[in-house]
Parts: sequence; C-alpha cells; structure tokens
Amino acid sequence: MGIEAELEAPDQGLQRTLKDLFAGAVGGVAQVLIGQPFDIVKVRLQTTSQYSGALDAATKIYKNEGALAFYKGTLTPLIGIGACVSVQFGGFHYARRAFEARNLEKTGSGDLSYSQYYAAGAFAGITNTVLSSPIEHIRIRLQTQPHGAARLYHGPIDCIKKLTAHEGIRGVYRGTAVTFLREANAYGAWFAAFEFMMNKDAERNKIKRNEISTAKVALYGGLAGEALWLWSYPFDVVKSKMQTDGFGETQKYKSMRDCFAQTFKAEGLGGFWRGIGPTLLRAMPVSAGTFATVELTMRFLN
Repeated sequence: MGIEAELEAPDQGLQRTLKDLFAGAVGGVAQVLIGQPFDIVKVRLQTTSQYSGALDAATKIYKNEGALAFYKGTLTPLIGIGACVSVQFGGFHYARRAFEARNLEKTGSGDLSYSQYYAAGAFAGITNTVLSSPIEHIRIRLQTQPHGAARLYHGPIDCIKKLTAHEGIRGVYRGTAVTFLREANAYGAWFAAFEFMMNKDAERNKIKRNEISTAKVALYGGLAGEALWLWSYPFDVVKSKMQTDGFGETQKYKSMRDCFAQTFKAEGLGGFWRGIGPTLLRAMPVSAGTFATVELTMRFLN
C-alpha cells in the first residue's frame, strides 16, 4: 500500500517542501535531545582514561556533575543536526514526489517501488552531505582531541580556523567522498526500511498510514535506524579514520581507497565493524524518536 500521488501546483509543492523541512528540523531536535547523553558518554570515553566503560562513565558523570551534565554542549549539535535532518526529510520527500508524479504519468499509479524509496533516500543523503561532512568532521575533531591543557581546539570556530589553515576549505571537507557513500547507502536503507514497515502494517491491518499508532511508528523508526548502520557502518569507520588523521608529515591516509586498504591490512574485516555494538544501542531510541516526532509533526501540520 503506497501513498497516492497527486500532481501539485508549484505553490502547493513549495508548501509541502517547507512542511517537510520543518518536520525534519523538529525531528532533528528530538534526535539530539535523545542522543546527546549517549554522545557525552562516548566523548568522555574517547578523551579520558578515567572510566572503565560506558556504564561507569554514565554513573560517575551523574554522581559528580548531575543530570544536566549529559546535555553539555547541546547548542551546536542542535543547530547542525537539526539542519541535517531537515535536509534529509526535505530531500527524501522531494524525490519521493518526483517518483510519484513519474509513476502516475507512466502507469496511472503513484505507488513507489522499494528501489525507488531507496533512491529517494540516497538522494536525501547525498544532498545532506554538503552539511553533514564538515559538521561531523568538526565534531569528531573536538571529541577526539586530548583532554585538558593539551587540547588542540578551543571550540568549533577555532577548529574551523585551524583546519582551513592547514588545507584551506578542503581541510574542513576532508573525508567528503566516503561521506557521500555512507550517506547515500545509509539513508537509502533508512527510508526504504521505514517505508516498507509502515506500508506493510497499513496493508496488513487495512488502515491508512496516519492511523498507525505512534508506538508502532517509533518501533519501525528504531528498526530502520538499525538497518541504517548495518548497511553503512564500514564507510563510517573509514570516514572517522580520515577525519581524525593528521596533516602534512603526520597524515597516515592518502585517500579513501588507501584508508580502506590500510584498515583491512592491519585489522582485517573486523576493523570495519569496531564499535558497532554501542552504535546500534544508540540507534534504536534516536531513530525511533526522530521518525515518531517527524510523523506526529506532519500529522499536526496536515
């Protein structure tokens, strides 16, 4: 059971796109608020050796700094990730409507195939890369820098200045080629998996999409998040390695291809899956919250 397509006037298409962008931005805010505590724990583990593991870090942060400590530094990701998720959903629905119009013209039905859902998601991911590549590069640099007086950057602006000092704008966009591959595959799988589960539920229960319960929307969104990472994680590992690499004589990887080759030589296939456990644990609630928030926002706007 697909979404019926209707040919839209230009002003209606613009209005729909603005709604998609707004709903995505709201979903991005939810994504940050749900995921930020996980990120704080991850960053502390990456930048200090005082914790024995994730549970120990979370317990000590709460005990020594209070609950609000899990939301330190939230403003930057709120703006950046909010913009990224807005572009993801705006791009996906723009491509989806283009496929619907094409299918309607050719076959009389606007229903999409799942390869088309995947392509629409890939389009969203590729469009999003322009934002996500520098945002994630800067965030990774800040997360993995030495702790305390030895730290390299005093914040995101200082990080941007120092990256551009090394390689110009290319320094900020390092790792963009592999980010394109990650985003296209990740969001192709994310949206296709979610649409598959939503459509099958509506078909099985003979109901409309907007009648599916919020709990189910969240469940399907969470499972889509697992699919996203299982389908794209090796690209993410290579991206992280390239975006934490040094400059000049200290640069280890010459290119994306070189990074893949060196990782395989040194660590085997397992090297492309390091850290997948915590990533999947985080993905379920974050993706569930994102999709549930976007769906609820769209239902409210409509």
